[in-house]
Amino acid sequence: LLCYYFTVKTFIEMVYLSRLVSDNETEERGGQSFSTSVYGSRWDVEPIPKYSLPDKEMPPHIAYKLIKDDLQLDGNPVLNLATFVTTYMEDEAEKLMTENLSKNFIDYEEYPVTVELQVHAIGVSTIGSSEAIMLAVLAMKKLWKKRRIAEGKPADKPNLVMAASATRYFEVEEKFVYLTEDSYVLNPEKAVELVDENTIGICVILGSTYTGHYEDVKAVNDFLLLKNKKTGWDVPIHVDAASGGFVAPFVNPDLAWDFRLELVRSINVSGHKYGLCYPGIGWALWKSKKYLPEELIFTINYLGSDQ
Repeated sequence: LLCYYFTVKTFIEMVYLSRLVSDNETEERGGQSFSTSVYGSRWDVEPIPKYSLPDKEMPPHIAYKLIKDDLQLDGNPVLNLATFVTTYMEDEAEKLMTENLSKNFIDYEEYPVTVELQVHAIGVSTIGSSEAIMLAVLAMKKLWKKRRIAEGKPADKPNLVMAASATRYFEVEEKFVYLTEDSYVLNPEKAVELVDENTIGICVILGSTYTGHYEDVKAVNDFLLLKNKKTGWDVPIHVDAASGGFVAPFVNPDLAWDFRLELVRSINVSGHKYGLCYPGIGWALWKSKKYLPEELIFTINYLGSDQ
């Protein structure tokens, strides 16, 4: 057995060493970089530049191996229970993704089937719900500003009533409804009390990130209807349904939180918080075209047709 062990060991070492290419051999091959191994070769000891392009190319299988080994230092997705991502997709789903990686999604003319699902609603797909919320807030701000200018009133101090911050990018004042020891959700009455003539909208959360609670969208709608009628304002509601948008309709279909309510004008949802979806994706949806300002819609035709 000992003799057999050393025989096999020697053979493996000989095969391994025979696959290594020395610098001299590389020069004899016309300076071409060639190697079938990674560790133990010069590719393992030469530093890989991080902030500049290297002087010489690297064989793709070696680059793949080095990068793959670095990525192994990440955590194991199967054990990840801390972030809003799924850890599993069906083999067929992975296969479809792989087979369509080469498609340029934005080229609607060339790939109309890929984008077909988006043409049936007033909205847009986004990287995630954060981007969707930004677009919804921007739409509310622009509508409020146009209305104020048409009325001959100043439009330089917009505010948004909310329980969390999402407005600093668009120069909108934040009006917070603070949590209490007894309640971890937005209080509808207090939220509406904060509304004034400069309020572009109220943001209500359907599915708290921390507790999963649904805030009472209908109560906010009812209180705000009364205030709008009394003051002549038209303050809308945006529903952040990132965590609850694909749960509430199935587990509690009678819950009124969506476009069935008069003042709910826009909704955002996430696609990656519910499982079976690797990529981060979200959607921003509007109740009607009149709530999506034209200046937020870009029409281009340089890819072959209007889109």
